[in-house]
Order: sequence, then structure tokens, then C-alpha cells
Amino acid sequence: MEEDEEEDYMSDSFLKQDVRPGLPMVRRVKEAIQKEEKQKEANEKNRQKSIKEEEKERRDLVLKSALGNENKGFALLQKMGYKSGQALGKSGEGIVEPIPLNIKTGRSGLGHEELKKRKAEEKLENYRQKLHMKKQANEQAADQFRIRLKTKQEERKMEGDLRKSQRACQQLDLQKDIDVPKETWYWLGPEEEDKKDEEDKEDECTSSDLSVSEKLHILTAYLRDKHFYCIWCGTTYEGSEDLASSCPGDSAADHE
Repeated sequence: MEEDEEEDYMSDSFLKQDVRPGLPMVRRVKEAIQKEEKQKEANEKNRQKSIKEEEKERRDLVLKSALGNENKGFALLQKMGYKSGQALGKSGEGIVEPIPLNIKTGRSGLGHEELKKRKAEEKLENYRQKLHMKKQANEQAADQFRIRLKTKQEERKMEGDLRKSQRACQQLDLQKDIDVPKETWYWLGPEEEDKKDEEDKEDECTSSDLSVSEKLHILTAYLRDKHFYCIWCGTTYEGSEDLASSCPGDSAADHE
């Protein structure tokens, strides 16, 4: 063949070829792609269609074509006065287009699609419930965090009020020549006492079992009864009657 013959490198056709760098490679790639596409088209034409594909093509062709006079049912309708394109019924209130066919092509049994749909709905409902439960858990965790934070803030405030009451108690007791507090925790101890060993703490009175709020309530009551002093007002009254008439109450809530 001519293609197999050796090229004449001195011929005009060879000398006139475009010899720019890279062009031969691009040309080969394009030729390879075109050859592959032609091969695919040839394979598609020569491929034998399956039985299902042939049945589908025949069915689609029949469904697309309108019924003719050779159809017995259509002929009976025409005898009864029906015309093509007219709605069914005496008054023309019926359907115009035939009821579409629902062709079952799969191998699953009857009711499989309903079962599959029901399972999908159950799965979606379970997913929604999990999201709802997760949201509730997050909200509960947030509420608990806010409660803990509020509790800590209230505890810190009560601890500050207790220290304030202890300082006031120590000052007022000393003014009345009381050298020893009624209870050891009535006064704010020196910094050295904060560094005591555990053995020394065991020797303290049972006041350590009291909570901060209980200590604060006991100490403020002592200040009111003994010194007629209210830490919330920051005032020393002249007597119990003056205290009762001028002070709103014996707690921080009464003074808010």
C-alpha cells in the first residue's frame, strides 16, 4: 500500500509540512480521539439490543400512537357518538387522555415500593426524632450551665457579704471591748490562719459544717441584735425600735 511506502523527504509535500514544535503531537492526539469516537459509534451500532430494550421500544411506540378504527373499543365509542379529542361522559365532564400505564419493569414483588417508601419515611422520622432529642439535650445542658453559673455567682456574692459582715462584727465587738468573738468564724481571721494544716482544722468548732448562707444569716442576725447594725444598709441604728422602723429587712432580698 502507498501508506507503507517510504516517504520522499525531498518531495514538495514533505517540505511544505508545518514543522512547528508541538504540532505533530497535537495532531496525533486529535487523530486518536477521533478514532476512539468512531470506534464507539461503530460498537453502539453493532451492539445487539437486549430483550428488555426491544420490549420498551415497541411499548413506547405503541403508546405514542393514537388508537385507530381497527381497535374494537375505540370503534364502539365512535358508534356511541364519541369523537377523537373529546372528553368522556354524556356532558363531556370525563377525562380526555387515557389513564397512563404504570409498567412494572423490576423483579420485586407487589407492595415492595410501598414497603420501601414506608421504610424511608420511618428512617426520616427517626432522624427527625434524633435531631429533636439532640436539640433538647443541648438546651438542657445550656440551662444547667446557666443555673450553675448563677449559683456560683450567688455563692461568690454571699462569700463577699460574709467577709463584709465578719469585718464589721470584729470592728463593732472591739469597740465594745469584746476581745474574743462569740464564734471563731464571727471574725475574719488573719492570713496565717488560712495556711493551717488539716489537723488544726479538725480542732475547730462545728461551725465548719455550716454553709456560707447559714453563716451569713446567723452573723447578720447577731449584728442586728447585738450592735443594731445592718450590713445591707451599712448603718448602725440607735436601738431595736429604730432598726425595725428604718431598716427594710434582714436579708439582701429585702433591700433590693
